[in-house]
Amino acid sequence: MQKTVQIVIVEDDRDLATGLCKALKEEGRNIVSCEDLKSARDQIFLTSPALVLLDVNLPDGNGLDLVKEIREKNLPVPIIMLSANDTDADVVKGLELGADDYVTKPFSLSVLRARVSTQLRKHETGSAGDELRIGDYAFDFERMIFTVAGQEVSLSKIEQRLLKMLVSNRGVTLSRDDLVDRLWTDGAEYVDENALSVAIKRLRDKLSAKDYIKTIYGLGYMWVKSDE
Repeated sequence: MQKTVQIVIVEDDRDLATGLCKALKEEGRNIVSCEDLKSARDQIFLTSPALVLLDVNLPDGNGLDLVKEIREKNLPVPIIMLSANDTDADVVKGLELGADDYVTKPFSLSVLRARVSTQLRKHETGSAGDELRIGDYAFDFERMIFTVAGQEVSLSKIEQRLLKMLVSNRGVTLSRDDLVDRLWTDGAEYVDENALSVAIKRLRDKLSAKDYIKTIYGLGYMWVKSDE
């Protein structure tokens, strides 16, 4: 069975975004389109996609800031920047911040497809076995294998998503509202206020992680950053 990879397109021009989605869509690819930095952050940090196609000028900020955030969190996802700014300084800044490629508008869709395929191939070999190790913990979100001191632990989908959000933001307090919004994304109008507390407790217990998953009273939760 062919592995499905996710590509996130961050572009506020809806016509262009639609064209990019159609151009890059093929078997084994799931294309997700975001119009601003906020929705892009939620999508990227929750799912760790296979590739990000990112416009520089967005309605709520600069795409280069998101490149910096992605690299500061050590996410290995390849990033291709899209911009109408074609000066050497803009190109250099994007690449220095951690972008893997830079395409200026207007561009050929066939050339862009080729560049996307090149980046996916380049990162494919190293991605399958990637896992995050923190002390006695080993988390492989790709294969959904989670171990504590070598012993495998079974986690529900919600617990996996919660864990990924916590460890991807180690040392950062995630608010309860933000966690609820990003964990329960099935369109449900009402989520029991205790659902998050229950999920946190179960995750703590399963991983024996009371020293790592901290409650920041009045704010939310944090995976404590340690010497890893």
